[in-house]
Amino acid sequence: MLGVTISAILPSLRPPACSPDSSSSCQEASTWQQAVFYFSLLLTAIGSGGTRPCVVAFGAEQLEEQDGSGRKSQAKGSSKEQPSFFNIYFFCIGVSVILAMTVVVYVQDNVGWGIGFGIPTFAMFISIIVFVVGYPLYIRRKPNGSPMTRVAQVVAAALRKRKLVVPTDGSVLYQNRELDADISTVGRLSHTKQFKFLDRAAIVVEGDMDENTNRPLLWRLSTVHRVEELKSIMGILPIWSAGIFISTATSNNYTFGLVQAKSMDRQLAGGFSIPPASLFIFSSAAMLLTLSVYDRVIIPLARRLTGRQEGISRLRRIGIGLAISVFSNVAAALVENRRRRAAGHISAFWLVPQFVVHGVGDGFASVGLIEFLYEQSPESMRSIAAALFWLSISLGHYGGTFLVTMVSDLTKRSKQGSWLQNDINNGRLDYYYWLVVGMQVFNLVYFIVCANCYVSKRIEVEEEDVEEKGAAQPELEDEDEEEDKHKPHLHPSVV
Repeated sequence: MLGVTISAILPSLRPPACSPDSSSSCQEASTWQQAVFYFSLLLTAIGSGGTRPCVVAFGAEQLEEQDGSGRKSQAKGSSKEQPSFFNIYFFCIGVSVILAMTVVVYVQDNVGWGIGFGIPTFAMFISIIVFVVGYPLYIRRKPNGSPMTRVAQVVAAALRKRKLVVPTDGSVLYQNRELDADISTVGRLSHTKQFKFLDRAAIVVEGDMDENTNRPLLWRLSTVHRVEELKSIMGILPIWSAGIFISTATSNNYTFGLVQAKSMDRQLAGGFSIPPASLFIFSSAAMLLTLSVYDRVIIPLARRLTGRQEGISRLRRIGIGLAISVFSNVAAALVENRRRRAAGHISAFWLVPQFVVHGVGDGFASVGLIEFLYEQSPESMRSIAAALFWLSISLGHYGGTFLVTMVSDLTKRSKQGSWLQNDINNGRLDYYYWLVVGMQVFNLVYFIVCANCYVSKRIEVEEEDVEEKGAAQPELEDEDEEEDKHKPHLHPSVV
């Protein structure tokens, strides 16, 4: 952000101002000036890529219940505060977007780009100070190795034992509470029957244990918990992929909405003209209102009706958002058809409904998706799950670019010409919106199928012997049984 701000302030890092003579063209930025600017944007992207996935998982962990030892105490479901964290997180993002599209844009257009870029740069500086000052208050967990290493170990072990028969009894698969203690503070993942071919990684055969330490060789043998970590990630991928289509379908709506707004009447009382980009605040405002109502009204009411801590399940919330988003593009297609027939003599406020509906759908689908990814991902992979959310948005925008390019190229051959032209009055943008509606309906059906087939992760909670007055004392297991439980069982083929 410092680089972007400096490039807008220093004359040597930006091209000169355009001449007031309209007949002369503006001087383009030099290669050096473009390099500084784009390198600054690259640093911004890298910083966002490191911050966004971690801030979601780290922030949610701060609101999880902790016991006296600093370990997470286990309750059925999440704590009461946790379901609200994601709503608060996206609410803050929505507020920042509104400020960016109003205050910052106004300063950039009327005061200067240097000050306009300087405002978010100063805000970033303040955020760093706040983060450092709050450091002693945070609940911090020590790193316990890369989750991707464990994934690779499970895959390697499963491939090594690909010729073995998977046992029908999951209890004979390898377990090791001590080995998994640091990556399963809430509880170990229970064995599931999906993706059975990965269970081979937990089959004990000769040579899997270190003879000196009696510890497993992790590239040859994995515990059930580590196998289930990979299963959980694989299980959420079909639901995650629906998020890609969400971004693909809506990635160009703002761009085309901006073009539509420029060709429509934006005059208000007193001769004030609304900037086209300012119309997007209706989408952010609708999302903020949706999050507030959902958090304060819908969730408490749903808790009473369903008895679920989160009120409405994550999958249902995503499905509701997907269904609402369909009507956003239906409205966009209808308004565009009316705009073309009115030859531009129509108020830009006709675009407000599509932005509002989109904001409402986003408040359900996007927040529900990241809640789902966080909740259903393994405890040690929640940052990866959050990264998957932002990755789906990125892939969706690339998909949107491909969709526009494909539609433009294919429709050039038609008698009416390309649907997407520089002059939208000569194109058929409404046809494009109807195509997106069809994609959204397909994505909704796809999501419903995946949601019905989805198997939630199961956590095995272990009672701990708490030496506190009044604490319930768990039953002690027979010493021989406890010793046998940690003893690895060889696969029948080896025996």
